[in-house]
Amino acid sequence: MKKYQIFDVYSSDETASGKAPSDINQIAAAAGFESLRLVRVCSEKMDIISRVRRQLHYYFAWPQLYKQIEPNSIVLFQAPSQNSQLRREETLAKLKNKKNVKFIYLVHDVEELRKFYYRKFFEEDFNQMLKYADCLIVHNDSMKKFFEDRGVDPKKLVTLKIFDYLIPNGEINHAKFERSVSVAGNLDVSKTQYLKDIGKIDAKFNLYGLNFTLDAYKNVEYHGAFPADEIPNQLNSGFGLIWDGSSIETCDGAFGNYLRYNNPHKLSLYLASALPVIIWSQAAEASFIIDNNLGLTIDSLNDLPKVLNKVTKEEYEHFAINAREVAKKLRRGDFTKVALKKAVKALEK
Repeated sequence: MKKYQIFDVYSSDETASGKAPSDINQIAAAAGFESLRLVRVCSEKMDIISRVRRQLHYYFAWPQLYKQIEPNSIVLFQAPSQNSQLRREETLAKLKNKKNVKFIYLVHDVEELRKFYYRKFFEEDFNQMLKYADCLIVHNDSMKKFFEDRGVDPKKLVTLKIFDYLIPNGEINHAKFERSVSVAGNLDVSKTQYLKDIGKIDAKFNLYGLNFTLDAYKNVEYHGAFPADEIPNQLNSGFGLIWDGSSIETCDGAFGNYLRYNNPHKLSLYLASALPVIIWSQAAEASFIIDNNLGLTIDSLNDLPKVLNKVTKEEYEHFAINAREVAKKLRRGDFTKVALKKAVKALEK
């Protein structure tokens, strides 16, 4: 059975799509999915002429993709789509009805759950995915239950467990024992709102990323911003922190609540760096951390001083050894490989 993946790219730069989609693209290609690139022309422009040009491009691109795909094949998509595309649904229907093609959707985000970006387009895109999907690769058991509650047959669902984080030929650090936490990502306090209150916590915070403004906080050390393939070399001591929302008391709001369902890519970054993790106790991935002995869970950031002071060097060393083993798997793409293999096997029955 022939396998393809239709991969959305921006202009001619595949890396501009983001690390997670690019990694999935590479892993799927290595697993035998032929890449069919769907280029978003004028990707940075939103004027009316650029939008018309984009839709004209899709109008002709989708029929060309239809011609390239053999009957009785499997096609992998990464969801959600980022923009409307003329003739997309028409082509999906033709592939399914006339060529007996089966579709796998690997879900990066569910905007209905994330809420912050939710709009009519994402509702329609999600419903289109449910309509055409023969198999869905979802983040974890919590997200799986959400899809089941939406009426999806459990037999159609495969759980990824955690997103891979490809790092070719990189040496894996052994994390050093330190009673501190690291936060990597967008440090804009209007986006990562809980950061504005970390000065109240008697614990050391190591921050990495853009938009740093917390110079006055004595418990914060800023290390700079690094590209996705370089940051793992910087994360080499203490714990990576998985937390979101506006409060240090609990993970609240749309972003905080989303942790109940998603696999944060930041978690993959920390573990690919072989860094043990401290994660919100109600996060979907808290069970992954506990089951694999990769770190600790926490109810409130106010508990950090107590939790960190209780950790022994021996306990941390066990976390670090286990994180190093998981890092090897994430860097090779093992979790995606297993999920794709399960999805294909289910469709070949």
